[in-house]
Amino acid sequence: MMNSRVFIITLVSCIIASTRAYDPDALQDLCVADKSHGTKLNGFPCKETSNITSSDFFFAGISKPAVINSTTGSAVTGANVEKIPGLNTLSVSLARIDYAPGGLNPPHTHPRATEVVYVLEGELEVGFITTANKLFSKTIKIGEVFVFPRGLVHFQKNNGKSPASVLAAFNSQLPGTVSVAAALFAAEPALPEDVLTKTFQVGTKMVDKIKERLATKK
Repeated sequence: MMNSRVFIITLVSCIIASTRAYDPDALQDLCVADKSHGTKLNGFPCKETSNITSSDFFFAGISKPAVINSTTGSAVTGANVEKIPGLNTLSVSLARIDYAPGGLNPPHTHPRATEVVYVLEGELEVGFITTANKLFSKTIKIGEVFVFPRGLVHFQKNNGKSPASVLAAFNSQLPGTVSVAAALFAAEPALPEDVLTKTFQVGTKMVDKIKERLATKK
């Protein structure tokens, strides 16, 4: 257990130290996010120093498995600037992903960050697809690491009969997530139907069926 903790700390430290940050660089020691401020910025305005507390740097939400109630069989718990205001301008965040047996974290991208996952429990099939449509995939188990380069479509699937979980580290305080299926079939306002039928070479009935199924997941 201690070795796992040391590895996780080292993993996050390496991302901070060696990865080029895509978030704005900090110009002071602390810029705790003031999410109640009405000003719109690329990031968040800083809290007054006198209002900063230790709680701004703490989050217990990834200390235990999440309740999984999605149809895909996975749950993502972010530990980013929205949950930890003290991460503002620090260009780093975490997430815990839990998977039921057979659970899938569907194909998606993170437009603002590279992701590194460390397996806490179970065994997962993971992979990403390059802009040349080449798939790089691997089966990873407890203590092993896999990298998803920034912006590329990737996935994780638990093919086992027991639960699995990973800790994910990002070189952004708010990496963002674009789900491929939801972006195409559940956008608001909706994509023109002829764009989808021509792209996937299917009829309107199939498109409507997919939209209906994705709508029930909201």
